[in-house]
Amino acid sequence: MNGGLLVAGTTSDAGKSVVTAGICRWLVRQGVRVAPFKAQNMSLNSFVTREGAEIGRAQAMQAQACRVEPTALMNPVLLKPGGEQSSQVVLLGKPVGEMSARGYHGGRQQRLLGTVLDCLAELRGTYDAVICEGAGSPAEINLRRTDIVNMGIARGARLPVLVVGDIDRGGVFASFFGTVALLSPEDQELVAGFLVNKFRGDVSLLEPGLDMLRNLTGRRTYGVLPFRHGLGIDEEDGLRVSLRGTVRESTVAPPAGEDVLRIAVCAIPLMSNFTDVDALAAEPGVVVRFVDRPEELADADLVVVPGTRGTVRALQWLRERGLADALVRRAAEDRPVLGICGGFQILGEHIEDEIESRTGEVPGLGVLPVRVRFAREKTLTRPAGEALGERVEGYEIHHGVAEVLGGEAFFSDGRGHGLDGCRVGQTWGTHWHGSLESDGFRRAFLREVAAAAGRRFVPAPGTSFAALREEQLDRLGDLIEQHADTDALWRLIESGAPQGLPFIPPGAPA
Repeated sequence: MNGGLLVAGTTSDAGKSVVTAGICRWLVRQGVRVAPFKAQNMSLNSFVTREGAEIGRAQAMQAQACRVEPTALMNPVLLKPGGEQSSQVVLLGKPVGEMSARGYHGGRQQRLLGTVLDCLAELRGTYDAVICEGAGSPAEINLRRTDIVNMGIARGARLPVLVVGDIDRGGVFASFFGTVALLSPEDQELVAGFLVNKFRGDVSLLEPGLDMLRNLTGRRTYGVLPFRHGLGIDEEDGLRVSLRGTVRESTVAPPAGEDVLRIAVCAIPLMSNFTDVDALAAEPGVVVRFVDRPEELADADLVVVPGTRGTVRALQWLRERGLADALVRRAAEDRPVLGICGGFQILGEHIEDEIESRTGEVPGLGVLPVRVRFAREKTLTRPAGEALGERVEGYEIHHGVAEVLGGEAFFSDGRGHGLDGCRVGQTWGTHWHGSLESDGFRRAFLREVAAAAGRRFVPAPGTSFAALREEQLDRLGDLIEQHADTDALWRLIESGAPQGLPFIPPGAPA
């Protein structure tokens, strides 16, 4: 088997990432060596591979679904928004500069098609199958000429295309038909059919519409996936955090102690890697919510200032909202505050930034004795150490270099040498993302927070974040296995799009 598939969507957030992960997990359970691929990802949530390359967290999660180590080949182009008009371009895991949307789509993107096709070819030479994820919609006709992530990659690699539609939003039949009808004849040849996502109710009531869709388009539907709570995986877009609802929707066990622990996460602009708090939300008895008003910090036992792609901008936002003063008061009262990456930098005394915001010298909140200078080179590492007597692993993604002038180190090498971060009383700061996924450290940290907050909260002893992730990925695999036509899906991956698929007018505009 040397197969491939592109999972496209009628819209952003149709479920492409989830479906891709589910197909990957289903295949690997059949003994297939499979890898994920997304040619171009726009995301503020990223991950560092073992070789020190930055890729989207969604692709890292999909690699976990495949039970393989993520690499830069799986996401050769990552765009990290720095505002409405520009993004940092990360190529093969390394930043290559800032670029406006017009500049990128005006020529740079199209020149990268050869690079992404080479990466895909290398993966296909190594694995039995590669499951690719598209971006947005393949029918974005204004961008088709320079497209390298949807039909551009499908045409270049002759991949069959499965179009996913979110029926929970409504209008899925029109979306399926319209997506095909706005593609050129050459692109339509590769669109094999459809997959309905997030269906609620009796599937038999949907079947007449699926039959009519097949008569109209000549294309079959490969499955109807039911709506399931608690299947949210690592989000691609930190700017849309308000749409997540709860961090973890699935039912968790009751608190192990007498109290719950309330955690407030400041919803700062350009929030990045807010998935750091997922491990906290997975703990029984921990309630996590995103906040944007100072009064929402009043009953919080811990306030988290997360990472951001705009440290100075986020700092200004905190001041404008009154949250900065509330954080300073909390720190003075020795009530727990945790800053992660950009949040750590914000808690410091001073920021010198000629790289990200180019604003020069800016005073921080001054609650940690730390001075930050932004370097041109980005730090991309996978560190490990100890804290609170427990082993900790994490990953670093930042331009800011912290000079710690006091307090005590947050993470050490276990022999008395500090590795990262700073702690003063109950105010903590670190550049390490993902540290809270280390179960022993997370429990020890929460015990400290509970003691400082006066809560009779006890971390559940058996919570394993890695096991919860595996359980979640298996549930995605189950969805595909139980609700998709896996025999037909297998043929599609192995043999490509069926021959003789009809053209649906009008096609792409000339």
